[in-house]
Amino acid sequence: MVDAIPVELVPHSPHWAEMAAAETRALRAALGDVLVTVEHIGSTSIPGIMAKPIVDLIPIVTSVEALDGANPRVTALGYECLGEFGLPGRRYCRKNDPATGKRQFQLHCYAKGSPEIARHLAFRDYLRAHPAKAEEYEAEKIRAAALHPDNTLDYNAEKNDWIKATEIVALKWFSQK
Repeated sequence: MVDAIPVELVPHSPHWAEMAAAETRALRAALGDVLVTVEHIGSTSIPGIMAKPIVDLIPIVTSVEALDGANPRVTALGYECLGEFGLPGRRYCRKNDPATGKRQFQLHCYAKGSPEIARHLAFRDYLRAHPAKAEEYEAEKIRAAALHPDNTLDYNAEKNDWIKATEIVALKWFSQK
C-alpha cells in the first residue's frame, strides 16, 4: 500500500538531475543487461517548476519477468519492490533516504515497447518544450497541495484530470516530433 504522506512542494533543484544520473548508474551496475535504459520523469525532471523532492525514474527493461528475477539486486540498492502496484505491466519500487526516512526515489519499471513509456516521456518532453504549460502545471500542483496538504494520494487524484487532458495533447505533439 502507498503511504499517504504529507505533500511537500519545493523549488526546482538541479541536484535532482544529478541524483537521477547517480541512481541510473547504480541501477545499470545492479541490473546489467536486464536494463535497456533509464529515463528521469515526473516534476523533478522539468526545470523551473516546484515538485515533491522525490525523483521518479522509468527503468526500461528487456522484460518484466527478467526484472522480477533480478528483484534481489534491486532490493540490495535499498528499494522496496511492490510488483505491479495497481498498473498492469508495471513494476513499482520505492526507496527512502536512510538518514531521513523520507521517500527519495520511485521506480516505474516497464518492458521495452510498453505504451506507458511514451505517455510519460511525452508529458515530460511537452512540459520541457512549453514553459507556459509547465507553469500551468505548477499552479495545478500548488492548488492540489493546498486542498490536500496531508495526503499525497488525494493530491495526486486532485491533479489527475489536468494531467490526463495534458497527456492527450502531449502524446499528439510527441508523435509528430
